[in-house]
Amino acid sequence: ETTEPVLPPCFCLNDGVCQDGACVCPEEWVGSLCELVNFCEVSIYTANISEGILKNLTFQRIIVGKYGNSAEKCEHNTVNGNHSIAIRMCSRVGKTPTLQPPQILNCNANLDSLASQVETADSSNVSAIASNTQILTSMPEQLTTQSISTAANIAVRILKKPNISEDSQASVAIMATVSQLLDANETEFNSDNLIDVTASLTRTMEEFSLTSNITQSNIAIQSVPLKLNSSTILFSAQRDMALGYIQSTKLEVQENVPGLTGDLSTEVQILLNIKNNNNGRVGFVLYQNGKFFQSRIYKSRSRFSKQIISGNIDGGRTSGVELAFSPKYNTSQLQLRDHACVFWDYTTNDWSTTGCTKGRDQFLRCRCNHTTNFAVLMAFQIKYNYAKPLEYISYIGIGLSIAGLVITILFQIFTRKTRKFSITWMLVNLCFAMLIFNIIFVSGIENRNAKNHSSDTTSYDQQYQTYDTTSNTLLTSDLVDPPADSWCTAVAVLLHYFLLATFMWTALNSAQLYLLLLRAMKPLPGRFIVTMSVIGWGIPAIVVAITLGTTYREGKALNYRQEEFCWLAALDENQDFSMEKPMLWSFLLPVALILLFNFIIFINITVSVIWRDNKDLTRNKKDSFMKKMISTISIVVVLGITWTVGYLMLINHKETSLVFSYVFCILNATQGLQICILYTFRSQIFKKKISEVFLVFSVPEIPVYLHSKTYYVSKSHLAKHSREAFRQPETFSEDTSLSTLPNHR
Repeated sequence: ETTEPVLPPCFCLNDGVCQDGACVCPEEWVGSLCELVNFCEVSIYTANISEGILKNLTFQRIIVGKYGNSAEKCEHNTVNGNHSIAIRMCSRVGKTPTLQPPQILNCNANLDSLASQVETADSSNVSAIASNTQILTSMPEQLTTQSISTAANIAVRILKKPNISEDSQASVAIMATVSQLLDANETEFNSDNLIDVTASLTRTMEEFSLTSNITQSNIAIQSVPLKLNSSTILFSAQRDMALGYIQSTKLEVQENVPGLTGDLSTEVQILLNIKNNNNGRVGFVLYQNGKFFQSRIYKSRSRFSKQIISGNIDGGRTSGVELAFSPKYNTSQLQLRDHACVFWDYTTNDWSTTGCTKGRDQFLRCRCNHTTNFAVLMAFQIKYNYAKPLEYISYIGIGLSIAGLVITILFQIFTRKTRKFSITWMLVNLCFAMLIFNIIFVSGIENRNAKNHSSDTTSYDQQYQTYDTTSNTLLTSDLVDPPADSWCTAVAVLLHYFLLATFMWTALNSAQLYLLLLRAMKPLPGRFIVTMSVIGWGIPAIVVAITLGTTYREGKALNYRQEEFCWLAALDENQDFSMEKPMLWSFLLPVALILLFNFIIFINITVSVIWRDNKDLTRNKKDSFMKKMISTISIVVVLGITWTVGYLMLINHKETSLVFSYVFCILNATQGLQICILYTFRSQIFKKKISEVFLVFSVPEIPVYLHSKTYYVSKSHLAKHSREAFRQPETFSEDTSLSTLPNHR
């Protein structure tokens, strides 16, 4: 059982998800309850696609602030065959989502042909090239590394055209293209071939920001002139709730402010301290993610995206820059453990902390000597719901099982010669594997990191209250693994091994029952005990070794085990069940196969041996029924059939799953005790030994009549001279399902 954070209740509409007490809406809906429309409905537009040819263009639902592609595509024999012939934007006018007129694609132009034209294109053709580039990149999920590179080069060449900022149509189309590139798959940016291309694009964006004001979904640029009396310039992006019905981002530039704002609705802000003001201009660029800034040192493993902000001055200099970030992340799943103030160093094409210091209060703060492409790199730790200490009922059940297993093992060993009907070796190995598993489970299943978890999560909050000049070091990942715990890993390995061994010995017991009961006339194979021992202890060792070899790496123990408690890993970083984690293929699958095998043998034994009708039996039917029930239960317990209840816990129904959880815990936490009761306490030899030691517990012997048959081997007498009788045994056998078996030690 694991602890779960208690979140404030909230009611969300339209598939919204309650998270940290607020509704997280799908992109089609906005509002505090996800009740407001954030899309334009399906539309049909009649457009002139070329030389007076009119065509009806159909657009599916389009999200506000995004472009939608037409269902109609270019002809197959054109360069852009099967590409949408037009795109259309959905914007918001007041409170109403409104469709803009579509942009038509030149079906005979692709990115390569546009790239060859842009260098010599005059001002009259630049807009058409920019528009076609925007349309060709309007499906970011289909963009490849090569198409990203080509589109970025087109954007750079157009943005470097003289007076391009005066061509609003071309400027907006290129900014839309850049925004769409930032929506491409992250993996496409990992190529070294894009490093120089993206560096050239971001540098060009800085220069372009001095003369334009354009906002797109993933990028925004702002430009303001410097006044002679300007001493500071503050650029900020705030969550704007002024309209009351939708949260948007408001960009604002202020002059001569005393410092950074303390408004908690501010997502990011940058303050430039101006000196040597020569009536120049200041430009700001805000990126909503860092795909253009691929670091070889800092690696992202989470879905969290970081904002990058840049300030650029023409006609002046700065004496320093201050920044503050208010990151948005899932506080119920992630804990911020560290951050670093960095800027993008174009000489190394990577992040650098040189000249920057960091601090923290309600914001993540930075002070730097540079002005361009700042970011705060953050390192998170997953908020693990560490397992609570075992309940008293678990301690009691497992404690009784441990005691029962010890008694059973000792009884089987020390009374081996006394008992004439015994299955010593197989049962002892099963009990021993189960005993070691229970001891390790009750003493080591809890992760020792859980005890230090609460103090660790508060240490970072107390560490950086002021600017720190020494601890601003470059991070290597946005996810921090919990403290290494080799003890927990060792416990997980031992639990994995001994639980697999337990199941393996149940399968071997099952195989032996089959050979003795269903193939009674045939002898057991040679070296049976040796072979069974090698299989029972060897196969689990092989499975564990393979699992460790394929998943465990130094510093990556969580590839093999969980952090919440010391057991096999099952979930990925998004807390979804992973087919790649060892829980499935190194435990659930082999155990399922063993249980299936045991269940088949169990059905055969119960039908063919235990519950087979015997018309000649004249004993009391009630006694016969009870003995059959006890024999059936004995086999169920020793073959581990009760573990199948664990798979019923996977039913996706809370109440049903809870019921099966309790049944599973009761049946399997006390499995050792059940074996002791059925195979030791009910044994007549055990009762006799106890009565000899403690006369007060003397158990009167009740005659047990066993049905016997005597057969003559002679063929001539085979049918005539078989006789049946009832006899009282001289020595009491174990009153279990195994009591009728020959003595195999």
